[in-house]
Amino acid sequence: MKSRTTTYQRKMWWLIGITAITKILLSHFIELGNDEVYYYTYAIQPDWNHFDHPGMVGWIIRITSLNLNWVSALSMRLGSILCAAGATWIIFKTGTLLKDEYTGYIAAWMYTFSIYTSIIAGFFILPDSPQLLFFTLSIYWMVKWLTIPAHFKTKDWILLGFLIGLATLSKIHGLYLWVGFGAFLLFHQSKTFGKKSLYLAILVTIICVIPILYWNVQNDFVTYQYHSKRVMHTGLLIDSFLQQVGGEFLYQNPLIYISILIALFNLGHIINNKTIPLLLWLSLPLIGTFWIIALFNPTLPHWSGPGFIGLFLIAGIYWSERGLKHKLSFSMPLLIKAAAGLLLFFLIGFLMFVYIYPKQIGSTKTENLGEYNPINDVTGWEECKKAMTKIVTRDQQLSLMSVDAPLISHKWFPAAHLLFYVAQPLQKKLVTIGNLESIHKFAWINKTQQGLKIGEDAYCIVPSNIPSNPSLLYGAYFESIQCTDTIPIVKKGVLLRNFYVYRLMKCKKVPNDLL
Repeated sequence: MKSRTTTYQRKMWWLIGITAITKILLSHFIELGNDEVYYYTYAIQPDWNHFDHPGMVGWIIRITSLNLNWVSALSMRLGSILCAAGATWIIFKTGTLLKDEYTGYIAAWMYTFSIYTSIIAGFFILPDSPQLLFFTLSIYWMVKWLTIPAHFKTKDWILLGFLIGLATLSKIHGLYLWVGFGAFLLFHQSKTFGKKSLYLAILVTIICVIPILYWNVQNDFVTYQYHSKRVMHTGLLIDSFLQQVGGEFLYQNPLIYISILIALFNLGHIINNKTIPLLLWLSLPLIGTFWIIALFNPTLPHWSGPGFIGLFLIAGIYWSERGLKHKLSFSMPLLIKAAAGLLLFFLIGFLMFVYIYPKQIGSTKTENLGEYNPINDVTGWEECKKAMTKIVTRDQQLSLMSVDAPLISHKWFPAAHLLFYVAQPLQKKLVTIGNLESIHKFAWINKTQQGLKIGEDAYCIVPSNIPSNPSLLYGAYFESIQCTDTIPIVKKGVLLRNFYVYRLMKCKKVPNDLL
């Protein structure tokens, strides 16, 4: 048994290490996406809560970027990569508690080769990135309580409450951990409600959540007003439901999803494991909630992503028992091996599509060239920065624009890209003009920097794949608006999109402060 333990732990270090190195290398080839650069604003202006989410992702970026002294795609994503590595190890240790290291190893493979946990939340830097680390840690501590209760002391209950609090400070539906755990206690371990330690853990989570509530009190509960509008529509939306379920199937990796379904359809073989009800309560109600919401509102498939963590562990138990039955305890199930191959095939294929065989699969119309082409989600901004550096230098030399002319945008995207890739490298401020639902966090950034001044000039950069009309958007604020330059983004002879550069001359009206 000792040699087997050593073997699995060694395999885990190889799995985590190779995965992390691969992601670090990928960061040099894939530019930051819309959401990633947006969360850079959380790091620029850290707070307990922001327009969309709590502040954890901003603090993580602050740490990995060395307090914003090292700003790059890698430093931005390093927190996500490290959180994913940590979560993978925790999944392994949780599986070991549930049954054995073979179980943990299988569950860790599933976590590693799920597109959501490994790429969406484990490579791209999102609020989900730290949330999944604290989500998995919380589940580990619940499993520890259930499997070795004699070793679970008051300090462990306090730590559980703190971990759930940290998951909530990452993304508010971390609170679901208490819902799932509470339902399990109610139906399976009701005596636990008589323990003071449980309420002490809940109190710790409440203390963690207080800063989020305090921020929202100060800001008229803007976060909940925004999110409530996303889930308060009426009318049956079958298309939305199918997109949610189909999106989960793709996001989790189709073969990982199928391996989970096989395990769930064969629960009878593993139901004697006392932890199965806990894992089901931590998973299925959360996924089902978003299925119900999707029937009436547009949703995003990754919202239900944390609900699959418990299912990875259930599948790990099933596939390990099946492996032992067929004397395959040292080998990974073929279906999960194929899932790993499918993810690698997807990544290599996407990189080839972007850099070796690019195609204009988006719009070919001049007014929205490149719209709906995924290549434009991960390339082009570095070229835009280099071209804008030359344009700004030329305009200053010819006295066409002032040295401190800011950039203007009307929406959080592309404003976040403009801020990260253009404004900050050129030491320019970025000012957003629009309603709160359009500019999001930028309303708070506007408030803490000097806004437009009467008589001031500004630049506006419009990507053709995110079309807008600067004359309509900013005509009330400037005396004249002219498109002066076009920056084409060409890969292997394929014109993917254009960046249109406008000069906005002589501000005649200052926008109102939205806050």
